[in-house]
Amino acid sequence: MKQNKLHDCVRASMEDFFRDLNGTDPANLHDMLVKAVEKPLLEVVMEQAQNNQSRAAQWLGLNRNTLRKKLLEHKLLD
Repeated sequence: MKQNKLHDCVRASMEDFFRDLNGTDPANLHDMLVKAVEKPLLEVVMEQAQNNQSRAAQWLGLNRNTLRKKLLEHKLLD
């Protein structure tokens, strides 16, 4: 059920995005969407994992070094 809510939310946001473009072609759409979704995903997962990077990486299905790189990219680490 929650997966459908996330799907519906992303779909509605993308429809709004295209409506706001008013016929203009988008650029780098995939990268834009990944960046928009990845940061809040990492924030919530790290919070739920009590900032345990090994646990968070396991939950995300990522290598710990990959998670650390992403956390640095999103300025979520000091």
